Amino acid sequence: MNEEDQEFWGEVCQELIKKSQKAISPLIGSEDGGEIVKMGADGTPTTYIDAVAEKKVVEVLEDVERPLTLISEEIGEIVVGDGPSEAILVVDPLDGTSNAVKNIPVYGISVAVAPIPPDQKSPLTIQDIQMGMVKNYATNELYTAFKGKGASVNGKKIEPSSKQNLEQISMGAYVYRMNMGKIETLCKSVRRMRILGAVAIELAYVANGTYDAFVDVKDNLRMVDVAAAKLILEESGGIITDRYGNTLKGKLKVLEKTSLIATCNDRIHGEIINILEGI
Repeated sequence: MNEEDQEFWGEVCQELIKKSQKAISPLIGSEDGGEIVKMGADGTPTTYIDAVAEKKVVEVLEDVERPLTLISEEIGEIVVGDGPSEAILVVDPLDGTSNAVKNIPVYGISVAVAPIPPDQKSPLTIQDIQMGMVKNYATNELYTAFKGKGASVNGKKIEPSSKQNLEQISMGAYVYRMNMGKIETLCKSVRRMRILGAVAIELAYVANGTYDAFVDVKDNLRMVDVAAAKLILEESGGIITDRYGNTLKGKLKVLEKTSLIATCNDRIHGEIINILEGI
């Protein structure tokens, strides 16, 4: 992505983040926001606050002067504008929906951009993401990364923690409908566990050292949820793979899923992999 494209898509992302945040603000902490209005393209229920957030994202993108493809967990995949798409925007309009409805201050938005080369024939993958933004609306922390240029929060460069001992780390986890007995050994091996229910934000927390690791071993995380945060973590210097240590290469599709191990460094990553091998 050249400087011109970086500036253009960066401004688009900032605009949709700002307007989507404003659109949902009256619904934070409200019962109306949590009302289920339909089933999303990803097969999960869509709440009213989700629908409002995504509608605003689409409205902003419809005014963009370049054609693009939007991938979002509620609406699925749509083409916006005329002509061949110049980029794929992977958006989770509201990361941490339940938190927003209950006014628990860990909820926001995730936006990733993958430019589409003119001669591209095969589907793009998560490896093609070149820009990522994750914002925690409750704290106004905006995590940003451009491929090859590092990561920042509110303009300040970030990097993961330097913890080397598994017994000293703080680890987040995605445990929706998981048999906790399957990761009991791992839970007992770390200092503390955190379960916040906002995957993109929690991955960004690994990037800036708030967490030391984050795991999901159920192969149930959507690429939509992790597309932006993956780049942010990698650009900060962190490590992110699936539960087997393989590079994430999933297609940019709304139903594409993965397991995930995200850590501050190779040493912690290796220790978690070794424990999970026995699960």
